[in-house]
Amino acid sequence: MKWSELPEPVLLQRSFLFGIVGIILGTLSLINTHFAYLDAPMGPLNGVSLLLQFAGIGQSILVLRKRKLAPEFKEKAQILILVLGVALLFFIFSL
Repeated sequence: MKWSELPEPVLLQRSFLFGIVGIILGTLSLINTHFAYLDAPMGPLNGVSLLLQFAGIGQSILVLRKRKLAPEFKEKAQILILVLGVALLFFIFSL
């Protein structure tokens, strides 16, 4: 089954999960960069973080592109896009 054929609540739930995991990984990377808890390269962790945040934004955009969309799903998708976009910009500028 294609992801675009999935119901809106499933897409929004996946978008949230991808986004929150990406934000957590980005935060862990920033904390380790500033306090040096582990002597490990943070480049791959930053990459996975950004990839997950982009995937979350993509899921929300898939919801917005559906034709007959209920207003509550449209509002949730718009909020997710806004929050994930701001978080993505923050982590890009913090590199």
